[in-house]
Amino acid sequence: MGSKHPLHTIEVLLLIGVGGFAGSNLRYFVSLVEPGLTGTLIANVAGCFALGFILYEAIYMGYLADQTHFVVGTGFLSSFTTYSTFAVQTTQAASPLWMVGNVVANYGLGFLGVMLGRSLARFVNGGVSE
Repeated sequence: MGSKHPLHTIEVLLLIGVGGFAGSNLRYFVSLVEPGLTGTLIANVAGCFALGFILYEAIYMGYLADQTHFVVGTGFLSSFTTYSTFAVQTTQAASPLWMVGNVVANYGLGFLGVMLGRSLARFVNGGVSE
């Protein structure tokens, strides 16, 4: 993000806004198709997978432009995934067992999603090792 020029700042804000608009609308669509805990889990795990792939693709190949990071990572994926909804829905779960299960599922599958995204990035780049 090296530039301090005001137009660069405006560009970054607009890129994040465009990504955020798309991500939040897709998140809303997921909640219509699969409401409640399951829809939130789907969005969070899919977002973790996508961010894992994008982050490691950038690390392995260095092709990810700052603009792409702003639109996809900061804008789209942070609007698509939702910690606050996850937290509220967890506290409203039917029983303490469902609460614990939801926390374990979101964190466990989220980490797994990142790891699978990283594996896909390695595969796409010819088995790059760290």
